[in-house]
Amino acid sequence: MATILVLHGPNLNLLGSREPATYGTVSLDQINTQLTDICIDRGHHLLALQSNAEYELIDRIQEAKNEGVNYIIFNPAALTHTSVALRDTLLAVDIPFIEVHLSNVYAREEFRRRSFFSDIARGVICGFGAKGYVLALEAALEDLK
Repeated sequence: MATILVLHGPNLNLLGSREPATYGTVSLDQINTQLTDICIDRGHHLLALQSNAEYELIDRIQEAKNEGVNYIIFNPAALTHTSVALRDTLLAVDIPFIEVHLSNVYAREEFRRRSFFSDIARGVICGFGAKGYVLALEAALEDLK
């Protein structure tokens, strides 16, 4: 049995109502429920956290190492383009992770095309809306085999 940690960055608590043309109409609770159901069906455990605070995400990643988390699925949201601290934490814990973005960041503003995480991630999934999380979970579970 593997433990998967799903981290959602700033403003993702507003999914479903925030700019639905860009981010879709699926809520964060719906995403987490779907991922939890998939993990349970396959005999795995899912943990999830959304935070608007960078330090809480850092603390949670550090805790993940001590808990034996096997994989992280991470949507850093706006912190994608700014957080060297989160990058350093992911490197320090050495837990494989997949970077997820709901929108196609390459079809948006120039500043959204720069990520502090893509080069250290096992993979990056963007542009598929909420389904991107499911795709990341499928990839993580396959990677853990």
